[in-house]
Amino acid sequence: MEQMELEERLDVEWLIVADGAQVSNGKLYVLGGGWDVLTLPAPLPVQHKLAIACAIKVPWTETNSGHQFRIRIEHEDGQLLGEVGGAFEVGRAPGLVRGQPQRAQLAFDVGLPLEKQGMYSVVASVDGEDIKRTWFRVVQAGVPALPA
Repeated sequence: MEQMELEERLDVEWLIVADGAQVSNGKLYVLGGGWDVLTLPAPLPVQHKLAIACAIKVPWTETNSGHQFRIRIEHEDGQLLGEVGGAFEVGRAPGLVRGQPQRAQLAFDVGLPLEKQGMYSVVASVDGEDIKRTWFRVVQAGVPALPA
């Protein structure tokens, strides 16, 4: 087989907000994923459960090395609502083509205290560097959205 071109940078390939998510045998299973508006029928504040799915592309040169990740959720006013983090290491499987990047997939259930409408961001960082951000908006059913 031909040698692949080496990629040198860790990257977050995707960061998905979902109703549920899990990783099993290297596969990501997502239920109700990819939404960007959360309409809550109950009056705020509420405790709401959601899931975060994330894939980190690990270049060949960064395999067999430990890395740190952090995923945090913030309100547009900067208030931190929750975060998860930890360590991961991706190894080189037997028969892997030299230079081939590997993928680390993560999925978490998160209970969020949602106190107000507005924009919320989910930020993924690896080894201390913010790499990917996605957004969702929280609205309460029957209540006008706040002006932008």
